[in-house]
Formats: sequence, structure tokens, C-alpha cells
Amino acid sequence: MSVDILLILENIGIASAAVSGFLFAVRKKCDWLGIFIASFLTALGGGILRDMIVGRPIYSFTHYLPGLNVIIMIIFCGVMKFYKVSKHEKIEKKPLFIMSDAIDLVSFSIVGAMVALHYEYNIFGVILLAFCNGAGGGILRDVLLNEIPWMLHTGLYGTISMLVGFIYFFMDKFGATNIYFIMLLFTAGVIFRMFAYYKSWHLPEVRYEK
Repeated sequence: MSVDILLILENIGIASAAVSGFLFAVRKKCDWLGIFIASFLTALGGGILRDMIVGRPIYSFTHYLPGLNVIIMIIFCGVMKFYKVSKHEKIEKKPLFIMSDAIDLVSFSIVGAMVALHYEYNIFGVILLAFCNGAGGGILRDVLLNEIPWMLHTGLYGTISMLVGFIYFFMDKFGATNIYFIMLLFTAGVIFRMFAYYKSWHLPEVRYEK
């Protein structure tokens, strides 16, 4: 596992997740404390779940960079006045929110897969840890803000996270885990997520029939 690549992807994910958490909290009319908690959970919640599962010290609580990253992004969003949104405009439909959410989903999913392989998990463990790391923060944020989890009703969200983990597992098996292949997976995952959202792609629904 390349530590440099992992740190780059994790910090990209944290920065973009902090932005999406900020925007989501603004939508729910939170105060600045609420905005911080929502951003913190979105950005670091998945990593906390990941570390609890693999049984290692929680990275966000043993290193300063993740928390500082979140604080810097909150300040940046405040300075750029990302909280000024028309009352008729839905934040979850803003390109900034969708893009930042896609970036953190894919980057965190790759990080989760990398950590799982480092702990010698099998393919099921890799897929599960990619999902927990990729979607876990958003789920915690939505539960806190009393929302139906974003991943349950939008553009193959959880499916893409699992698919990224699945692909990375086989990339590792074939020795294709250098920076070029990883960035290719990252780019393809973000593009796929954007297409899935705007095209309203979803898995077949199971409808209850009386």
C-alpha cells in the first residue's frame, strides 16, 4: 500500500466531503456548530468506521491533518459565502455539491479498499470496507440531520462505492496499483457517478404489491 497515494486520496476526499457537509448543513439551516459537526461527520465519519472495523487507532484522532483539513474547508466555504443560496434553489442539485460528493465518494472508496488489502481482507471485506469508507460519512451526516440517507435514493451511490472496491481488488491482484491506474479508477468513478446522478440511473426497484 503506497502511503503517499493513500494520503493524497484521503485528503482530497476529506476536503471535498467537508464542502458537501457544509452545503448540506446550510440546507438544514444549521448554526455554525451544526455546520462544523455535519462537515466533520461527512469528511471523517467513513474513516472512523473503517478504522473501527480493522481494529486500528482512529487516524483522525491520532493525526492533526484531517481535522485541520475540515476546519480550513469550512473557513474557505464561509469566506466564499457558499451559504448564500436562493430559497428556491435546492443545494443537493447544485453542481458544486454533486461534484464534491462524487469526489469524496470515490476517493474514500479507494482508500477503504487499500486499507482492507493492507489488512489482508478477502474480496468481500474489500468491498464492504470500500463502502463503509466511501458512504459511511454521508450516512452519519444524514442520520444526524434527519434525512433519508443520500445513498438510498440517488444515482447508484452505494453501488459505485462497492464497484470501486471490487475493481481495486483485482487491480491489486494484477499489480496495477501505481498512481496512473489509481487516478484512472478515480477519474472513471467520478465521471460514472456524475452520469448516474444526472441520468437518474438506479438499480431496479422492488415494489410491494398487495
